[in-house]
Amino acid sequence: MPAKISALNPRLLQLLIAAGSGLLAGLAVELIEAWYLAWIALVPLWIMVVRERRSILPSLLWGMGYHGVALFWITGIHPMTWMGVPWLTSFSIATVAILFFALWGATVVMLWSIIFGWICQHLHPPAWVRVTVGTAIWCGLEYLWSQTDLWWSTLALTQTPNNLPILHLGQLSGGMTVTAILLAVNGLIAEAIIAKAHQKTLAIAAITLFFTGHLGGYILSQAPLDTKPADALKIGIIQGNIPNEIKLYANGKQKAIEGYTTGYLDLAAAGVDAILTPEGALPYMPAEIKSSSLYQAILDQGVPIWLGAFGDAGNDYTNSIHAIDKTGNFISQYDKYKLVPLGEYVPFKEIIGQWVKRLSPLDASLKRGAEKQDFFAFPGIRAAIGICYESAFGSHFRQQAQQGEFLLTASNNAHYAESMPAQHHAMDVMRSIETSRWAVRATNTGYSAIVDPHGHTLWKSQLNEFATHSHQIYRRRNQTFYVQWGDWLTPLLLISSVILLAIYRAPKSPGSSDVKQTNL
Repeated sequence: MPAKISALNPRLLQLLIAAGSGLLAGLAVELIEAWYLAWIALVPLWIMVVRERRSILPSLLWGMGYHGVALFWITGIHPMTWMGVPWLTSFSIATVAILFFALWGATVVMLWSIIFGWICQHLHPPAWVRVTVGTAIWCGLEYLWSQTDLWWSTLALTQTPNNLPILHLGQLSGGMTVTAILLAVNGLIAEAIIAKAHQKTLAIAAITLFFTGHLGGYILSQAPLDTKPADALKIGIIQGNIPNEIKLYANGKQKAIEGYTTGYLDLAAAGVDAILTPEGALPYMPAEIKSSSLYQAILDQGVPIWLGAFGDAGNDYTNSIHAIDKTGNFISQYDKYKLVPLGEYVPFKEIIGQWVKRLSPLDASLKRGAEKQDFFAFPGIRAAIGICYESAFGSHFRQQAQQGEFLLTASNNAHYAESMPAQHHAMDVMRSIETSRWAVRATNTGYSAIVDPHGHTLWKSQLNEFATHSHQIYRRRNQTFYVQWGDWLTPLLLISSVILLAIYRAPKSPGSSDVKQTNL
């Protein structure tokens, strides 16, 4: 049967291969942990784009396969009957959501195939130039997408948290360094298959790049970590485990007050220096917090806390982390900047707000915080901080780490499939390595964790259980090349590609085929 399909309908076989290789790339993302698949998963699509004019549909299928698998956890929003949404409507919303988000990610792949394919068909650059250009275009598109409010499954996500050596290249130019080397290795393998000459050279180049990249990352991963006693902090984490179904209602609020008060007292008795709670641990305004039993415990025990709660923004709320010192003073507040579209705000609210309902039980919209904020974890001591979804944006933590001496992330993660908190943890591993900072993660339902600056997870909670944990971390003031200079690699690749195309462009000769590149 496969032979008949290949003979009678090669286009169908091509589309099946494109979709299948995209699915393989999706399996490289947590939870499956098959990170090695990403080093070959793009090879079939690369060959199609170089050889074929009709590569848009294969690239769509590849992108839908990759992003569809990576983001399948979004279907965990169903059922939303606890929000008053009928079961069938909830199912429809979840289905539309996964299709839309997968298509949004697949658009990167389609645009890449259009631009890269046009260059291959009309400018005829040699193979090694194609590898540079194809890598640059993909990185450029990922950069543009990461500037929007809707971004998650970068290709670099396939390597975290299991391939720690390659993740250390993120210290050079962020996660885009990992994406670039993945693209280049896939491209070199593909070009070795395409080429009639120089196949061995291209294959050796692919193997060399793979191993030298990992060797360079391994060397970076062996850098000693300063553990000076003066920089030590014993941090406590409370994982409240309050289901979303009850979180914003009377019984959920009462459970939260009791759980976080108990957890605070236990950690205070353990002698911690400060305690981190999840995103929205107490769904209250600061004035309401001051009348709670948790606030009284703070006054009695004198241990600072970083408390997830609301911030007052007029008729709206902010999703905030409040730093409360040992005397009960609110010394600093961080307001979430990257809000979740439809979950925390409605895009183009003035135009579509009357037809689109936010997928949230809140009575008011959340207001976006300022792009640049300083968060004083203690008087005079700054932390790099992010709330939930912000973990997907490396540039956010890069800016924060220029002053912050350790990372704090507070998340909810409730009511999604298990792959979502796993991917969220994996992203914070990337952020920790890129910035060379200790990371403290507190989530509502897991995974809460402690991660060292080399990406080793020293403690991770279980899902869907109440938990407290204390761990010693260290303040750090060093700055990686990425923290200092940002993503310099993408513009360098793009500029280099323009120069190389101008130099090595091979005009089409009379009678030649549109794709006739076998040269190195």
